[in-house]
Amino acid sequence: MSAPHIVAIGGTLRPESSTGRLLGAALSLAEARGARTTLLTGPAIAFPHYEPGAAEGHEEIARFLEALRTADGVIVGSPGYHGTLSGLVKTMLDYVEQLRGDARPYLDGRPVGLIATAGGWQAAVSTLQALRTVVHALRGWPTPMGLAINTAEPDDCVDAARPQMQLMVDQMFDFIDR
Repeated sequence: MSAPHIVAIGGTLRPESSTGRLLGAALSLAEARGARTTLLTGPAIAFPHYEPGAAEGHEEIARFLEALRTADGVIVGSPGYHGTLSGLVKTMLDYVEQLRGDARPYLDGRPVGLIATAGGWQAAVSTLQALRTVVHALRGWPTPMGLAINTAEPDDCVDAARPQMQLMVDQMFDFIDR
């Protein structure tokens, strides 16, 4: 089997957002296990509001959809805004609808690691649950380990999350290797 392709999507429009840094760190762990990786965050996922057929002619959306088509596993990260995922991430996930007619529709048969960040535990945990709900609706398989990260804690969120992140990535590989 060739090296698995892991795609990390989400984050914010800020270049050094906590969510984007965590997605990058998770991909580094996947690369250490031999994966090919793709990170799509910030402007690469700043799509117009979803409308069926609206993807026509949008290079960024086409690149996003092609990355998902070739993905063996996906990591989705979202900041928690008012207790749920951000509009940027929700709109991006709405475009997964364009994969409905594929041989492997939506996120079907793929492990999906989840990372939710927020300036407090309540919003981080509720955002993680919202991400699980959306991934289930898209036929993905959320890993048992999902990360709810309180960015208001004084520790560096990437270093503090590394043990849980490693477990999440390991669970993705366990699923892929089945």
